[in-house]
Amino acid sequence: MTRNNRQAEVATQPADIVREYGPFPGTDRVAGVTHDGKQVWAATGAALIAFDPASGEPTRTLTHPCDAGTAFDGTYLYQIAEQRIDKIDPATGEVLTSIPAPGNGNDSGLTWAEGSLWVGQHRDRKIHRINPATGAIIRTIDSNRFVTGVTWVDGELWHGTWEAEESELRRINPDTGAVLERLEMPAGTGVSGLESDGADLFYCGGGLSGKVRAVRRPKASDS
Repeated sequence: MTRNNRQAEVATQPADIVREYGPFPGTDRVAGVTHDGKQVWAATGAALIAFDPASGEPTRTLTHPCDAGTAFDGTYLYQIAEQRIDKIDPATGEVLTSIPAPGNGNDSGLTWAEGSLWVGQHRDRKIHRINPATGAIIRTIDSNRFVTGVTWVDGELWHGTWEAEESELRRINPDTGAVLERLEMPAGTGVSGLESDGADLFYCGGGLSGKVRAVRRPKASDS
């Protein structure tokens, strides 16, 4: 079977955007998102803003450089800040440790899964699994599109893309990088960060729109 035939069989549907949040006061961008089980956190360049996904109201602000992906390991936040990844105590905003980011400033999405950090490499079209204590690369998954956000949910690996004015969420095979499913965002709508709520929703950063969009996660398939 040819690659083109495989691509033609990928399950594709429009993204079901169920809610939009923001822009938030004093910010004009969202560069990364994560979910801590109760709140959504949005990286807005100079501050991490937490908001209640039910009301949309901001609940916390941590002043910290945050120009790309954000993650939560169940206790701590991790934030890409230029060429490093900071481990942050969300209760105090204190930076506990820092490790080098694998892309040396070309990093994008960030998520926590299986005891590791998973880091998107934007224009390199890669996702790295890294050691959260040292930053050492454990393994690399190749994509064929820019990677702008990364998340795991129920054993599924999803990443956001935003390239040539087209943006989507993709479920990929974590061993081969093959695309299994695609959710196409509306024209003019970008994805600059991605995180699952662990259930039925993805939260997507909206870049210079300053918004976070909740997208319904498709029901699991056997593909």
